[in-house]
Amino acid sequence: AGAPGQRPAAAAQRPAGAPGQRPAATAQRPAQGGPGLVKPAPKAKVRRARLLVSKVDPWSVLKMAFLLSVALGIVTVVAAIVLWTVLDLTGIFNQVDSLLGTLAGSEGSGFELKKIASLGQVASFATIIAVVNVVLLTALSMLSAVLYNISATLVGGIGVTLTDD
Repeated sequence: AGAPGQRPAAAAQRPAGAPGQRPAATAQRPAQGGPGLVKPAPKAKVRRARLLVSKVDPWSVLKMAFLLSVALGIVTVVAAIVLWTVLDLTGIFNQVDSLLGTLAGSEGSGFELKKIASLGQVASFATIIAVVNVVLLTALSMLSAVLYNISATLVGGIGVTLTDD
């Protein structure tokens, strides 16, 4: 009973109790345990799983060890530069120069620690040490992974217990 092209009202379209339509709630359910009280959740059991680490992939160990040793190398170089800068700003190099001059017996000995250990030389030495450490740590971790795999075949590996707390 609507005009053509108009949608009929929803109430007139579907009779009460038609399939797919929820019946209207006539009464509300009473709250369990009184108003404002919440029932605590039951305590869940903690699940545990015992696993064995029986094999370590040497390629993944190699990649991870390389990245971590590169990060350690960067930290080494930056720490050496920062330490040299702090020693220079606090005047430690001048104090060492005067102490060595006093011990040598001549005030004008001309010894300068900054010429022997300049910032460039310290940074270069720290970089060489960092590169050697990257190579050694990567090789040692790869060797450790291979040795772990060999020993894990003999004794079974390392037992790990996992829980979900």
